[in-house]
Amino acid sequence: MNTMLAVFGIGGWEVVLILAVVLILFGAKKLPDLAKGLGQGIREFKKATSEMTQEIQNATREDTTHRQVNYQTPPEEKAVADSASSPTPSSQPKA
Repeated sequence: MNTMLAVFGIGGWEVVLILAVVLILFGAKKLPDLAKGLGQGIREFKKATSEMTQEIQNATREDTTHRQVNYQTPPEEKAVADSASSPTPSSQPKA
């Protein structure tokens, strides 16, 4: 959290001032509800972030799995392909 405050240039006194303003605006009775709502929001955000990260990792894992599949031609198709590519006696040059 210190790095977050350093990015915005907020020091210790500024944080105290912000907390005092929040206390004055919302009152002591509303602060626990406000903190609870903030905590739930953060928890929900972390859950969504971890789910999205998990989905990306699963998609990446599936993509690499599909790339590693090695298709082998069934013997019947291989025989047909071999006979089609071998030269026939009529196509051979006459000597």
